Amino acid sequence: EAHLVESGGGSVQVGGSLRLSCVFSGFAFDDFAVGWFRQAPGKEREVVSCVLNNDGNSYYAEPAKDRFSISYNWHKKTVDLQMNGLRPDDTAVYYCAAELRSKISACVGNPADNIFYWGQGTQVTVSS
Repeated sequence: EAHLVESGGGSVQVGGSLRLSCVFSGFAFDDFAVGWFRQAPGKEREVVSCVLNNDGNSYYAEPAKDRFSISYNWHKKTVDLQMNGLRPDDTAVYYCAAELRSKISACVGNPADNIFYWGQGTQVTVSS
């Protein structure tokens, strides 16, 4: 059974930083891209950043570029998201997810998704 467990969310002031961590298990990670999505109140879920392959090639959505950094450790089965320069519009529930590499879509910003597994989410709140 697949599990993705997020941690590290919380409340910060504008300009602050948070580090989200995802520990995953129960699936063959060689077959999946693993990354982070978020959903703000009243908005659709969107990709933030994904690690696309074992070489660490990654995708960043435009809002995450230059502020967020994704890292991974395949041996420990973790994918972390370092978020700096947080803004109020970063407020959302952040989800760790695994998408099939052979049908990569949502992890590179496309509307359709082939995401097989989701974590339960962790709340990030940025206040001014």
